[in-house]
Amino acid sequence: MHDLDLLLPRGVLGRTDLAELTSERSVRRWLGAGDLVEVHPGVVVRPQRAPEWDVRAHAALTWTGGALSHGSALIAHGLLSRDTAPLHVLVNIEQTPRGASRVVVHRTSGRLRLAAAHGLLVTAVATSLVDAWAWAHAPGWNPRAVRDVAAVRQAVIAAVRERRVATDEVRTASAVHGRHPGVRALEALLDLVERGCQSELEVFGLLHVLQLPGLPGCVHQHRVRLPDGRRVFLDAAWPAARVVVEMDGHRFHSSRQDRERDMRRDAGLSVLGWVVLRYSYERMTQDPGGCRREIAAVVARRLHERGVAG
Repeated sequence: MHDLDLLLPRGVLGRTDLAELTSERSVRRWLGAGDLVEVHPGVVVRPQRAPEWDVRAHAALTWTGGALSHGSALIAHGLLSRDTAPLHVLVNIEQTPRGASRVVVHRTSGRLRLAAAHGLLVTAVATSLVDAWAWAHAPGWNPRAVRDVAAVRQAVIAAVRERRVATDEVRTASAVHGRHPGVRALEALLDLVERGCQSELEVFGLLHVLQLPGLPGCVHQHRVRLPDGRRVFLDAAWPAARVVVEMDGHRFHSSRQDRERDMRRDAGLSVLGWVVLRYSYERMTQDPGGCRREIAAVVARRLHERGVAG
C-alpha cells in the first residue's frame, strides 16, 4: 500500500512522475476513487489540499513549466496577500500550455529574469511589480482591475520601503516592458516614493495636506537622534521650526504596543524641543483642508518664535 501523503508531500505531482513511483494502474484507481484529482492536464493533487494557494501554485508551475508572474509572483514574494484569484504564469513563447481554468498564461520572447520564493519559481520583484501594475490598469482584460490597483500600489510602496527593490530597478523593468497600461501613474508614484513617502497615507498627505503656501517645504523621513540614543525617521518635518507631522495609518499605529511606542517617541521629541502633530488616517483623509490650516498655523508661529524667516 502506498501513502499518498508521503508520495505527494506538497499535495501535487505530475501524473507521469507519480506513475513512475507507483504504476499507471494505481494512479487511475486513485483518481477513480477520488483520492486524487487531475487539476490540470497531467497534474494530480490531493483533493482536500486543492484549494490551498501553494498547492494551486505548484500545480500551475508543474503544468506549464513556467514561473509565477504578476500578482501571483508578488504573493510568493510576500508583497501581496494570498487570495483565490486565478494564478498568473509566465512561459517562453514556444510553450503552449492549454486546457486549464483559473490559470492566466502570459508568453514572452524575452529573457526571463527569475528568482525563487518559498520554493516557487517566480519572476523578479521589479518585473513582478510592473507586470502586476500593467494588469491592474487593464480593465478590458482584468475584471478585478479596480481592486487590484490599490493592492499593487501598496506593494510598490512596501517593496521600496523594505528595500526589496530600488525605484531605479522598477523604472528599468517598466522601460523593458514597453509602453504599458498605467505607465504614467507608475512614474508618478515612484516620484512620490523617491521623495520619501512610505505609505499611501504619506502619499495623500504630500499631495493634499503638506504643501503650505508661503512657508518652507517639509522634509520627508527626517532623521533625529532621541535622548535615549535611538534614531528615528520623521514622516514630515520642518527642522527650522522644530515641527513634525506624524501620519498614523492603520497598519503600524493601531495596537496598544504601537500607541505606547508612539508616545515614547513623542516624549523624546518634546525633550528636544519638537512640536509633534499627529493625525489619524480618518482625520487626514476626511478633513485635509483643516489639517493643512492647523499645520500651517503651527509652523508659522514656531518660525516666528524661533526668529526664522518663513
